[in-house]
Amino acid sequence: MSAIKDWPAYSATLRDRGKELGQLHPEIVKGFVALNNGAAKTQHLDAKTRELIALAVAITTRCDGCLDAHVRKAQAAGATKEEIAEALGVSIALNAGAAFTYALHALDRANEA
Repeated sequence: MSAIKDWPAYSATLRDRGKELGQLHPEIVKGFVALNNGAAKTQHLDAKTRELIALAVAITTRCDGCLDAHVRKAQAAGATKEEIAEALGVSIALNAGAAFTYALHALDRANEA
């Protein structure tokens, strides 16, 4: 079903390309790593909850690299397939809600015609 047939190879390729970007523009990669590390240091959320949230966001932003990373990290933090499915359900509902809300802009525009 997935267009990506080999997730480990995909992940390895992303890491390699990230290293290439790091050589070309080290400051942007340092900034990204610092932002990511800062977000990982939570005081009130456990690692599993954080990763399930990150996974839901990855789905709504359609980021394959984020999806790969946060599924792996959620599983490493103890998330079950059922918990992952529930997080995916939240992201599906939010995408539907966003589409519904944005569709109202089209109605606003149609009312101006």
